[in-house]
Amino acid sequence: MRSEQYKSAEAYGIHFLSDFWEEKYLEEYIKDGGSKIKFVSGRSGSGKTHFLRLMTGIAKEKNYRTVQFSAKDIWMHDFREIYIEIFHQCDIMDCLAAVGRHLIREMGFDDQEIPEGMQFIDYLSQNNMGDALTKREIRAQLKAIFLDNPMLDNNFALACSMLTGSILGYPVLEEQNKLLLLAWLEGDRTVKLSQLRTLGFYPCRITRYNARHMLRSLAEVIHMGGSSGLFVTIDDLEILISRSSLETVHYTKMKREDTYESIRQLIDDIDSMKHIMFVLAFDRALTDDENAGLKSYQALWMRIQNEIVGERFNCFADMVDMDRLAEQEYTPEVVVAISESLAERQKTVQAARPLGLEEAQEIVRQARTGAVGIPQLIQTAMQEEDSRNDV
Repeated sequence: MRSEQYKSAEAYGIHFLSDFWEEKYLEEYIKDGGSKIKFVSGRSGSGKTHFLRLMTGIAKEKNYRTVQFSAKDIWMHDFREIYIEIFHQCDIMDCLAAVGRHLIREMGFDDQEIPEGMQFIDYLSQNNMGDALTKREIRAQLKAIFLDNPMLDNNFALACSMLTGSILGYPVLEEQNKLLLLAWLEGDRTVKLSQLRTLGFYPCRITRYNARHMLRSLAEVIHMGGSSGLFVTIDDLEILISRSSLETVHYTKMKREDTYESIRQLIDDIDSMKHIMFVLAFDRALTDDENAGLKSYQALWMRIQNEIVGERFNCFADMVDMDRLAEQEYTPEVVVAISESLAERQKTVQAARPLGLEEAQEIVRQARTGAVGIPQLIQTAMQEEDSRNDV
């Protein structure tokens, strides 16, 4: 199931969950048109960031467009900022080029026969097929693919139709107008709407209120281009309650509550989207803090709390507790296996000794009451052992 390159040391316990997500979500639910938002929490060193990277790698293998960023770098209270970051990482022109190849095949041509660097309209002209009837068919196909698609915002669809036409070579779009459309799509506030009206459509600016609708359109275009869907991970959400002056972003009470409301709205809108999965990760302090954490915003907490908690870890749960997963899956034998794999990977840099069974049992015991997760405890124990050996 998983590629060999992802069967790393830390994945020994995590594969219980990653294999499940790969099969049930990436290979089935999301690919088949569903959408989902998941939350991953745990103590420091519990493997949250590694899990996000692992799932991102698997999603890439499964032909998803992947986006990953930290809440420490992108303001979360305004969904417009989130949309812009996702848009930048998705390469819209590459997506539209893929849609253009689909259009060429729909018209009965083989896109592989077109020389690299040659536009479709030039290929048609070269073969004496660039007549008015064929050009009208290109326009009809663009309309059917974009403008007649109910999942696309009308203005988003029109912009993508024009940009795809510029890739095909028909209808012709001047370079300055192409840049203007791209600037509007990425939410550039300097774009004058009056300039866009000269192109024949009347868009409004992308704001926090319509950004989710634009994201739905982006995910649809990504899927139309042949990708399985869009996979987005956002790490370090505990920044919302951080009081450190060293952080580049600082959330006031108002901005924090705006972020919670933005996430609530995304949860409520997720079923109206297709082929998109969000995974948000944070330290468990975000759930433990009664005054500023998730529980302080009841409208959001009611939507993400797990009302029924069984004895076994529930892979379907929308709120994933990495500490609970570790308690179930990280047995002393697994801890030893992880340390052996880490030692094998590190031996090219320095000699490293894997942990013994007694040391592994002690780590499992510490993890039950300590403030640090098992993955970090393993690495710390191995580093301490290496230091003793050096002495």
